Amino acid sequence: MNPKSPSESQPTAKSDEIVVFMVRRETKCAECGRELFDGSLLRLEDDRPLCLDCADLGHLEFLTSGNTALTRRATKHSPLRAVVVQWARARKRYERQGILVTPAAIDRAETECLADEEQRVRQRERAAIRRAAEDLEYESAVGRKLKELFPGCPTESTVQIAAWTCRKHSGRVGRSAAAKEFDPQALRLAVIAHIRHEHTRYDELLMETGDRAHARGMVRDEITKVLANWERNAEMA
Repeated sequence: MNPKSPSESQPTAKSDEIVVFMVRRETKCAECGRELFDGSLLRLEDDRPLCLDCADLGHLEFLTSGNTALTRRATKHSPLRAVVVQWARARKRYERQGILVTPAAIDRAETECLADEEQRVRQRERAAIRRAAEDLEYESAVGRKLKELFPGCPTESTVQIAAWTCRKHSGRVGRSAAAKEFDPQALRLAVIAHIRHEHTRYDELLMETGDRAHARGMVRDEITKVLANWERNAEMA
């Protein structure tokens, strides 16, 4: 029996890791017969589900993911440990939920984290400042490339397009590999999107009709006209 359904393939793990599964469907321990409900933890041995007590892991404590420093230190201090995973239906893969370690390891890790918390806060602040500076430089570089490709684009619009495309974790074109290399086609698509939303009635038309293809068709000529102006050598207001 496999704990994904528990029936799908096993997660990838390091050879020295003990893997414990967070149950999605009710099952029973193969040794003691204990009911294991949704959210319970089990270990597989020869495809047999075992509760933590029967797997000799019952004395360990569950430490959820989220605090990297605490997890790293608790892992280091625990003589016996296990990785807890759960099957994510939407992503169709196992994802780590935390670790099982000894209570003493957690106590020691918490003490160490409290002792140098101020130092780690300062390190995070410095890293954030450095990343912000790098992001601003990248955004400025994108803006310069946009101005080179679209010399007639108003400065205000250039700034807006660069900021919009470079926004982190947005999935927008500016953060794609193509835009990082300043691919003209990728940046052109970003400019067209800006014109569509900021210089035409596209948003209103889409709201009125709900038909994206129709709304795009209605504003296509306007976009072509603005784009042609922006590709000229004089800035257009």
